[in-house]
Order: sequence, then C-alpha cells, then structure tokens
Amino acid sequence: MAALTAAMPAGAQEAELAEAESEVIVVTAQKREEALQDVPISITVVNGEALRDQGAGSLVDYAGYVPGMTVISSQPGTSIISLRGIAPVGSAQAVGIYLDDAPVGSSSLYARSATYSLDLMPYDIAGLEILRGPQGTLYGASSIGGLLKYRTVAPSTTDFSVKAGGELFTIDHAGNPGWAAQVMVNAPIVQDKLGMTGSFSWRKTPGYVSSVNNPALNDANSVEQVGGRVSLLWNATEDFTVRLGGIWQTIDANATNNIVSTVAGVPIGDGWSYNAFLPEPFHKSIDYYSAVLDYDLGFATLTSVSTYSETKTTSVQDASLVFGVAFPALSGGAVPEGLAPFSIELGLEKFTQEIRLASPSNDRFEWMIGAFYTKETSENHQLVRTFDFSGEPNLFDPGAIVSLPSTFKEMAVFANATAYFGDVFALSGGLRYAKNKQNFQQISEGPFIGVANFTGSSKEDVFIYSISPQIHISEDAMLYARVANGYRPGGPNVVFPGVPPQVAADTLVNYEIGFKGNLGSTLAVEVAGFYMDWTDIQVVQPFGGVTGQANGPSAVSKGVEGTVTWRPVRGLSLVASAAYADAKLTADAPEISGVDGARLPSVPKFTGSVQADYSFGIGENASGKVGVGLRHSSRLASLPSSSPNNLWSDPYTALDANAAVTFDDHWTVRVYARNLTNKRASTQRSYTLNAFGAQAYQTNVPLQPRTIGVALDMAF
Repeated sequence: MAALTAAMPAGAQEAELAEAESEVIVVTAQKREEALQDVPISITVVNGEALRDQGAGSLVDYAGYVPGMTVISSQPGTSIISLRGIAPVGSAQAVGIYLDDAPVGSSSLYARSATYSLDLMPYDIAGLEILRGPQGTLYGASSIGGLLKYRTVAPSTTDFSVKAGGELFTIDHAGNPGWAAQVMVNAPIVQDKLGMTGSFSWRKTPGYVSSVNNPALNDANSVEQVGGRVSLLWNATEDFTVRLGGIWQTIDANATNNIVSTVAGVPIGDGWSYNAFLPEPFHKSIDYYSAVLDYDLGFATLTSVSTYSETKTTSVQDASLVFGVAFPALSGGAVPEGLAPFSIELGLEKFTQEIRLASPSNDRFEWMIGAFYTKETSENHQLVRTFDFSGEPNLFDPGAIVSLPSTFKEMAVFANATAYFGDVFALSGGLRYAKNKQNFQQISEGPFIGVANFTGSSKEDVFIYSISPQIHISEDAMLYARVANGYRPGGPNVVFPGVPPQVAADTLVNYEIGFKGNLGSTLAVEVAGFYMDWTDIQVVQPFGGVTGQANGPSAVSKGVEGTVTWRPVRGLSLVASAAYADAKLTADAPEISGVDGARLPSVPKFTGSVQADYSFGIGENASGKVGVGLRHSSRLASLPSSSPNNLWSDPYTALDANAAVTFDDHWTVRVYARNLTNKRASTQRSYTLNAFGAQAYQTNVPLQPRTIGVALDMAF
C-alpha cells in the first residue's frame, strides 16, 4: 500500500517507495550514499510521499508499520520512542534523532529529551531512515536503541517544480473538521550553479476530549502545527558545494489527548473526558540552521557540517488533583483544597560541528575519519502556583519555584571502515572516543520544596565500537552479523538527602545476525535476530517527595524482526511485517519497584502489520492506486511490570485504507482513513499519583478515533 509502505525491505521499497521495481533504494545510514541492500544494519526507509498519501501528521501516525518501533504520543511534539524493546526509563532519549547530517534534541539529563522529541510534518520530509540497534560509532550519544534520520528535499539547480495541496479531515467525537495546506517550490537561480527550495505547511487538528470539571474546555485537545523550510545549494566548482538551510516549526495545543478513568478504571464523563479545572496549553518551537560544505579532494571528500538550533517548550498541567487536594493536610486544615497549575518552561540552544574525511565508494576498502563537537545550553524552569477555587492566591502561593540550568559539552573522534575480500566477504567496523563535560545548577524555593542553590559538574570518557562481517550470497542477498555498543551520558544530580550526587552513563551492547535479499523476482525478505544487554540503566527515582536521577538495574531485550514482500503481478504489493521483543529486568531494582524478570515499561512484546497496495492505469492520462493496511500491537506496561503502580495498555488492531487518482501527472485526488473501524483502545495506561504517593486516577493515551480525509494535490 503506497500510503503504508513504511516497513518494506529493499526489494519492496524498490517496487513501491521508489515507484520502480528496478530502482535501487539509496540510504545514508553510514554517512555515505549506499544501496540499502548493501548496508549491514536493520533499516526501514519511509518515503515522504507515502506519508502524505496516508494523511500522516506526526510520528505516531506511521510508527505502526515500522517493525520494532513504538511511539506513545499524547500530542504532536511529545513522544516516547522505542526501538527493539529499548525505551527511555529515565529522562534522556534512548533513540537518537538526526535532521539530515546533524543531531537535534539534547543529550543531557535535564532537557527532557525522552518526551519532547522532534516531530516534523511530512511535507518537509523527503524520507525517513529508521536504524535499529546502537548507532553510537557514527552518530554519538543517546542512540542506544537506534536512530531516526529525517532527510529533507534537496534543492535543484536544473529543474523548476512546484507542489501544493490541501486536505480536509474528520475525527470521530471531534466537534469540528480539521484541515491542512502546504506548498513547496524548487527553483534554479543560476542554471547548474545555484538552486533553492522552500516549503510552508499549516495543519489544524480538531479536539475530541472535553473536561468534566470545566465546560469551557470542550474538544480541548486541538492542535495547530505551522512549519517552514528554506534550503540553498551552491555548486561553487565541480569539486566544492555548499548547502545552507533553515527550518522553523511551531506546535500549539490546548490540552493533551489523555482521557481519565477512576482508580478502579471506570471512565469519567462520556469516556472521552478528562478532569482538569484549568486550561493546559502547550507550545513548542524549533529554529534550526545548518551549513554543509563538501570538497572533493580526489582521494577523499572533506565534509563540514555546522548547525545551530533553538528549541523552546512551554506547558501547563493542572495539578489540582495532585497538590491542590493536599492543601488541608499540608496546612493543618488552615488552607482548603484548591487549584494548582504546574508550568514547565524548557529552552535548549545547541551548536554542533562535525568534520569528516571519507574515501570514495569502491569495492576494495572504504574508510571515514572525523571529529565532532557540540555545546548545549539548556534551561528547565518549573513553577507550581496555588489558588483557591475563586482564583485568588492562597497561603502556599507559589508552592514551588525550581530552575535547573545546565550546560553539556562533548568532543569526539571517530573512524569507520569496510574491507571487501572479493565479491563474497566484507568486514565493517567503527570506533568512537568521546569526552563530555557538564555543569548544572539547582535553584529552588517554596513551601513544597524548600530553599536551595547548589551547583554540580561531571566529566566522562566513553569508548564506542561496532564490528560487522558480511557474506554476500549473491548480488541481491546478504547475510550479516553485527556487534555494537552505545551509551547515554550521565551527569550531576539534584541535591537532596539520599540522592546520589552523580549519575553514571548507562551502556548497551547489541548482538545481531540478519539476512536481507530478493528471492527471485517477486519475493523480498529482511529478517534480523538480536540480543541487547543494557547495564546501569538511568531511571527517575523518588527521594522523599522529590524525584532525582539514579543508576538502576540491568536488563536484556532479545527478539526478532522481519518483513516479507511479495509482488505476484505488476502493480500489486503484499507486505507483512512483525517484531517480537522480550525486554526484561535481569536483576532486582527496588528503586523502581522492579524485580528480576519484570517487563520493561513502554514497549510491547509483539507488533505486526500487513499491507496490500495496487497501482493501475486509467485510460491514457490517468492512474490510480488503492491500498489497505492492518497494524497490531500487544499490550505494554507503564512501569516495570512488578510495580504495584503499573497498569497495562490495551492490545489493539487498527485498520487503515487509502485511494488516489492522478490526472495528467499533475493533479491528484486522494482519500484516506485511519482506524477505519473506530477501534477503541488505550495505547498507554498509567496511574497519576497525588502529593502523598497515593493513586489519584488513571490516565489513558487513546488510539486516535476514526479519521477520514480527502485531499487535492498538484505538482508541476
């Protein structure tokens, strides 16, 4: 299904994503252009056009068709991403995110990268590469589970083109329709020398969740996404090119998608309700600037990648049923129950510089060496206000003021090489040495937390490696093995009795064996088995009413993933994908109420999908395509499965479909449906605890209700 071909192996991608069965899919997973078939890494390539066909507006809309990938998202811009059973247990991301050639997001402990990940709108995406397993040798810290690599559309110096489109869609239970509009222009400025591309996207998703405690918060979880991108390509000489770019995106929401049940699991209101008294606005913006210089020296290509980005996130959570209900107990009865808005402001400024020297691609010996530097300055401000129900401040106000500014600096050198021994055997390997330094300050005041002003610092040295032997059975089939490790940086901790002053890096070693290839002209198979050993896991742990970072237990994730594609006749593609990950603690972990053998949180044991797509001609000047897809996820835990506060999500199966007709290669009318049967399920279910650690209510992240859309696109 062209709209649902995210999880295809090389052969299937050649048939559907590239729209030509003989075309080779090219990826940049090893920071050089290579055929997907020849890369000894488990990779899924998602085509940007397929995302638009599907009506995808964010990561969660297509993750179900990527083997081993799970995205839990309460709204665009707030996503917990896992690959191969590795999800963040602490506050730092476990899956790295790259935008073209540079990392985005933070590697530090206090920027909350585990939750606030980059979520680009599909119109800015030429493709997305999902790399499974640690990618630290080439991509650095915080990619222990894998990597998402967004690829944007490159400017053309030869051809002018313009694309534009608009769509309308409905979501069950939403009071209003949603809409989206986008345009992209690619234009040469000086023929063969200078070209520019620019795009603009605007998307409004309606809300379908309402508060039972405030009638003004009706259909409150509406979201508005606005984004723009400009890129300039200059071919200065035959050997020297410069590519400059800028991306801007904002996300504004009025509430999360979460719905609420009682502690016993009984839904409140009409079942699409939550319990906030106060508005819970969310805003996220990212400004990203890049400069990529390539100089062909003949024997090698010298590349410089410089980026600067600013990310700002502000959110308000109504904590009235967490802190507000505790006012009488905390004041000896002097202060009645009231309102407690909890606001968080996060800011991140990030500069990166990478310089690398890479040999030309050949069939004997390929090599790459490089150096990397990054500096992050982050702000983390938290404020708990306290009011009575009339909105007047009470005696506690402000309940807590916390500031956690920090800096993170890292320098690294790396090398990667592949040696070919004839046409059959090859050996790839990589090394990376990294050194980071962090500074941290804790400033706090207020009756809920006390007065503090402390500073801390830390230093770490890390050595990363990978090795991968390959056997090329034929030009179209390869067996490979891979051993690689990765890490997430540690750092200084908050100062509070019982909290350890430092958090060490956690590390993961991945052992993998895989096969990818075409079996004849109609069948393609990609399969990999893995064993991942995760030690010193970073966790968030309560210490006497304050949460701090700590190193916890060890865990293992072992499993298998694969995709099979069959093309029995021209235009028809049938795809089946599945992933099994048994991710468990291997030691008792009292700090997170875990015991040996408990399931890790936020990861299902099994995910799978089936897809069918058929493309066909209509007369002389039109073509059509229809498709259907089915995605399934087993249940997942909110905490280690042994925790008394753990809750399980629902297993679910959702049906998606789409169809499109294109006229004269210029005009396309398409329709799509996600969750066509309107399946009701909780993709994550967890307890919200009050100020005394008691269970207050259940919070559920629902599967988005049935969404049906119609769109008109033009391309010239």
